[in-house]
Amino acid sequence: MHIASLCRREVVTIPVGASLPQAAILMGEEHVGSLIVVTADDPPRVAGILTDRDLVIEVIGSGQSGSNLSVRDFAKKPVAAVPGSASLEEAIAAMEKAGVRRLLVTGDAGEVVGLVAAEDLLAAISAELSDLARTLRGGIERERAGLARRGEEARRPVVIDSGLRMAEP
Repeated sequence: MHIASLCRREVVTIPVGASLPQAAILMGEEHVGSLIVVTADDPPRVAGILTDRDLVIEVIGSGQSGSNLSVRDFAKKPVAAVPGSASLEEAIAAMEKAGVRRLLVTGDAGEVVGLVAAEDLLAAISAELSDLARTLRGGIERERAGLARRGEEARRPVVIDSGLRMAEP
C-alpha cells in the first residue's frame, strides 16, 4: 500500500503573512486541524505547517493573545514529508524521526499531493488486520465445511492436565 492512496484530507493553505486569528478562523471554516503555510511565490512554496495544537499550546498556553502574531512566527519548519510511493512503515518511521503526527505527501516532481495523519495510518493498519482476521476466519469455515461434507464432526480441543498447579501465595 502506498501512502498516496491514503490522502483523503484536503490540503488547506494559508499565506505566511496571515495572522493567527485568520488561521484559527480558516481552520474552523474548513474543519481542519492543520494548515500548510505557503509563500507568495508563483507557484507557492511550502514554508511550514501550523496545527491547532500549535495555536493552543504555544500561543494560548503561553498567555499570548495571538491577535498581533503572524503564522510566520509559529509555523513549524521543515515540514516532514514522504513521497507518495512510501509504504506505511516508511511513513511511520518518518513521523517518529520528525516527532510529528502529520506528513505531507509529495508527488514525483516534489509537489504536494496530500496530507496524512497518524490516525490515517492507524486506520489503514486496522483495515489490514481486519482483512487478515477475515481471511483466517474464512479458512476455519472452509475446514469446517469440508468436514461436514465428509460427514465428520469438527474435533473439540483436548485439554491435557499436565499436573502443573499454581503455587499458593
